[in-house]
Amino acid sequence: MGRVTLSRPTSPGHRSPNREQDPLPTSPRSRRTIVLVMVDQLAAKWLEVARDHNVVDLPNFDAMQAEGVTFTRAFTPNPVCSPARASLATGMPTPSHGLTECGYRLDPSVPTFMQSLQSQGWRTGAFGKLHLIPQLEALRPDYRPYGFDVTHITEDSRVGEWTDWVADTHPEHYDAALATVWMTMIRELKEYGPTKEDLRARVLAARERYPECTQEAYVLPYPGEVSQTAWITDRALDFLDSADDRDVFAQVSYVQPHNPFTPPPEYVDRVRTDNIPEPVEAEWVDAPIPYYRQERYARPSYEERDWRRDRQLYFADLAHLDHELGRIREALVRTGRVDGALVMFTSDHGELLHDHGLLGKWERHYDACIRVPLIVTAPGTHAARDCDAFVDLTDIAATVYDWAGLPHPSVPLRDNGTPTMGRADLLTGRSLWPHIVGVGQGQQRDHVLVQSNNSHLEVGPRSWARTLRTDRYRYSRHLSGGGEQLFDLRADPDEQRNLAYDKAHESVRTGLLELLAEASVTDAFPSSPRELYQLGSW
Repeated sequence: MGRVTLSRPTSPGHRSPNREQDPLPTSPRSRRTIVLVMVDQLAAKWLEVARDHNVVDLPNFDAMQAEGVTFTRAFTPNPVCSPARASLATGMPTPSHGLTECGYRLDPSVPTFMQSLQSQGWRTGAFGKLHLIPQLEALRPDYRPYGFDVTHITEDSRVGEWTDWVADTHPEHYDAALATVWMTMIRELKEYGPTKEDLRARVLAARERYPECTQEAYVLPYPGEVSQTAWITDRALDFLDSADDRDVFAQVSYVQPHNPFTPPPEYVDRVRTDNIPEPVEAEWVDAPIPYYRQERYARPSYEERDWRRDRQLYFADLAHLDHELGRIREALVRTGRVDGALVMFTSDHGELLHDHGLLGKWERHYDACIRVPLIVTAPGTHAARDCDAFVDLTDIAATVYDWAGLPHPSVPLRDNGTPTMGRADLLTGRSLWPHIVGVGQGQQRDHVLVQSNNSHLEVGPRSWARTLRTDRYRYSRHLSGGGEQLFDLRADPDEQRNLAYDKAHESVRTGLLELLAEASVTDAFPSSPRELYQLGSW
């Protein structure tokens, strides 16, 4: 699929009940549509590299950027799947919504913008990966309590609706699909489905038949039309095609390009491997802070793996995702919904992809870990505009509330037993509308806070980190004696010289440490709505 260009008129504006000072253009009152396209583990850097280094053509990402606003300094508040996705859905930081790390489930009593849309008559659908419930808990998680009328879920485990569909529709590829299942520790696999099949045994047998699927990067042993990625799009298009004249919200959330990097075969040769840049060097090798003296950091990842092959398959995954984005954009035109559509594209967190000799994300808060893509198109947006304001994933909820004309979730206040004093807004996210329509500057941040708690590799404070990102600096503190990092991003954009122990920068470090300490504490405001009766009560 080539580039899909959308045609949309500019709609008249209205004022949000939550942001009276901001002119907020919205779609016509009939057939309003919100589509949130989300991917997993994509750094903003890799979309930029694909374009700037001519690594792979991404015509539909290019078209979306040409029609809307690209936020070049968008950050994840917590670079791991579940906490970041909970912050996106609730508009709250991790201490408020309570999902601080993978392994917890989001309490459905914590308000999501999907619940608010649903309560106002919107038809809501979720397709692909949500990960607000631990993936080891269930292969068919029930996401309806979070505000979804229709759900078709397939997540990292891959087993469930998608593999069942492959068995029914493409039985010749069923064993190959099972070979891509790497989360064999899920207990439900031992007694899967109504027949209580030992699917774990069949998965292990399939992985012996397709040994390449045991690697961290490989080409899918079946065509793209059979892939999990295409299945997610298919379900979303069915939803859009069958929608009536109700307002519609669709969250289309892909598992890729999360590792293992697994593009369909027809996309691999689209990547210009000679144009792939070399990884940023692992500066921590020569002067490691205590955190990087762990055994797992004995050597940089690019010395242990074929980094160019990993990057080739990662970029091939992006080419496939670009194709699927084009299908969604085509569907908006076909269904006549494009003129009233708010479309957002983002990722939950980044992927280091061998930069700094690292793979993955977690508490290694380099740029490719914490800065995510965020592209927004809507009626009233100006073409091909970049915005360098500091934003994060909590801002998406605030933007949806305002665009849909819905009140923000709030909790009652009391003052020492006197009559109710009002209500407190639960959102820390800030509406992106002033930036999207180019009117005013909105509520500007001068920094963003990023936090990490337990990782998959270690449960303990050594895997905890807090980062403050300002216009000029990135200051990180690894807890439990893990040390500090301070980079001057103007002079050192590749984060190669750690200034945290440089006497000449001691005053800068002290100021950032104080700001980080305050931001880390106030990140818990507003207070959690979980089990709350009333703020200021007794």
